[in-house]
Amino acid sequence: MKKLLLILAGAAVIAACSEPAKPELTKSGLDPQNFVNEYNGAATALYTLTNENGMEVCITNFGGRIVSIMVPDKNGEFKDVVLGFDNVSDYFPENNSTDFGAAIGRYANRINQGRFTLDGQEYQLPQNNFGHCLHGGTTGWQYQVYDVVEADASHIKIVRNSEDGDNGFPGNVTAYVTYTLTDDNKIDIAYEATTDAPTIINLTNHSYFNLSGDPNKTILDHILYMNAASFTPVDDTYMTSGEILPVEGTPMDFTTPKAVGTDVDNFEYEQLKNGNGYDHNWVLSTDCDDTVPAAVIYCPETGIRLTEYTDEPGVQMYCGNFLDGTVTGKGGIVYQQRVGIVFESQHYPDSPNKPEWPSVVLRPGETYTSHCVFAFDTINE
Repeated sequence: MKKLLLILAGAAVIAACSEPAKPELTKSGLDPQNFVNEYNGAATALYTLTNENGMEVCITNFGGRIVSIMVPDKNGEFKDVVLGFDNVSDYFPENNSTDFGAAIGRYANRINQGRFTLDGQEYQLPQNNFGHCLHGGTTGWQYQVYDVVEADASHIKIVRNSEDGDNGFPGNVTAYVTYTLTDDNKIDIAYEATTDAPTIINLTNHSYFNLSGDPNKTILDHILYMNAASFTPVDDTYMTSGEILPVEGTPMDFTTPKAVGTDVDNFEYEQLKNGNGYDHNWVLSTDCDDTVPAAVIYCPETGIRLTEYTDEPGVQMYCGNFLDGTVTGKGGIVYQQRVGIVFESQHYPDSPNKPEWPSVVLRPGETYTSHCVFAFDTINE
């Protein structure tokens, strides 16, 4: 009998040892193995940043995308405050053409008819949005694998080597994006690029925020402040006219904080009709000082507040107007209209064709830099 018990005990140990180990999930519930893949022969993975406060940021090198951001609410409960997918393959353009969390390049936002002239040479880019070039074209950097240069618990530095002619853009460009999670709950994003021939460049991050932590809910109750006295109006193809207009007395005015949903559907106002809601570039009043808040938004329910800082002259605020229930994100949640809001630090849309606006030209021997910080804290109101 004793011998039989020993045999049974041994068999139980062997069975237990042979069971597959449960995957170690991130704080946001992601399985890193779901991000181990290949795209166009390049390896993808998930990288996790943490700080001493328990905040967590998960990033994949596919598109340089922020996949999740876990921050504490006013009760100390951690919430994931960005939209995204559970599996890297869902980010592949053949499955979903989205910009969730992406490091956008070579040129964020739109270029009129995909054409610009530089030093007397005209260049034709893809026309992938109402006849215009949007976010670098059909195979922009959000759909490419960045190489990882450095990675540890607090930061990741990635690089894109973009060849001359990439989506029609001139020059061989090397661009770095560095994400750093600080111990005061800030995500610091630093961009840097060089070229071997005159070109244009305008980089940004395209995270969709929902500070309720529940993308079953819209962001229409979020209270928003924009440090901007003017904006660049657009036509019904989302192209800037070249004008810079004051926000005062219009639904574009967020200089006094108000709920995002207060005016978003006021289509009697032509600009909101043209944009299907807010999808515009605000001309910041910060004088490109990245110590001055450019935008502040908070969720009354959770008390989570996001403050954006940037040295760019503009921010494109977009409130998920074209999310329509056809995309299923993390946790199987279907993303409906206006469940996320985007703050793209940038030079103004179509700047290459508007020489009176701040230049986006990069020349050999120069270094392009751009800086954006997403700072999180909580308030009780």
